[in-house]
Amino acid sequence: MSASFNRFSGTPSYLTNESLEAAVNCALALERPLLVKGEPGTGKTLLAEAIAESTGLELIHWPVKSTTRAQDGLYVYDTVQRLYDARFGDGNVKDIRHYIKLGPLGRAFRSEKRVVLLIDEVDKADLEFPNDLLHEIDRMRFVIFETSEEVVAAQRPIVVITSNNEKELPDAFLRRCVFHFIDFPDQERMKRIVRVHHPNVDGALIDQAVIAFYELRQVPRLRKRPSTSELVDWITVLMQSDVGRERLVRELPFLGVLLKKEQDVDLLKVMRQAGGARR
Repeated sequence: MSASFNRFSGTPSYLTNESLEAAVNCALALERPLLVKGEPGTGKTLLAEAIAESTGLELIHWPVKSTTRAQDGLYVYDTVQRLYDARFGDGNVKDIRHYIKLGPLGRAFRSEKRVVLLIDEVDKADLEFPNDLLHEIDRMRFVIFETSEEVVAAQRPIVVITSNNEKELPDAFLRRCVFHFIDFPDQERMKRIVRVHHPNVDGALIDQAVIAFYELRQVPRLRKRPSTSELVDWITVLMQSDVGRERLVRELPFLGVLLKKEQDVDLLKVMRQAGGARR
């Protein structure tokens, strides 16, 4: 690991554990991409932000879509804009460089300083994308064919890749990454996370809200279990509405903050009516 970088140990707003810190520091030492998996709401995206904050580096965010190609991360040639300018007389259409737009990977390579590159939800793209992506990261250079310009990275970016396990990733891709699976926090760690966002909230309210939250997550056949961000939002609403812990014992107010699918709301209603759940 470069001597200019301290070991990663989280930030005041991003709480970690030893295994996560070890994975990040291993990726920094080996200068390999860090592949992070875990269910939604476990802080995969926020991890990259925390690494950028702790190292004082710029964060470049590349959200992956189903149509994303590795080439898109390098640059795109905006032929449509050039044709538009040629037709209506706007812009210098003779200089093709005006129509070359660097993508997130291209900007990371061209940057004079080291950056943190977040490649978010890599499993949304097609099966060829992960291997093509790491091929470009390994080369650390690319050519803009329209101008014959070669872009060579001055600094290897810190690459964080997230996946929601929507599809299997190629073995060749996995071999070239440092892997970490972020487990969903237990109740005690969740209370610490909540207190980071709500430092002045009543402790009894947090305790009761967290108990209710985990009981809800354990309801069988839920299609989408509530995540950490939804718990934080729920407690915000509870505080603003001055809901006491006694009401939380009897019911789950503002259920729409926690459950986002109609089938899950209906399931909970049926279970309540049948007496199959405590709430």
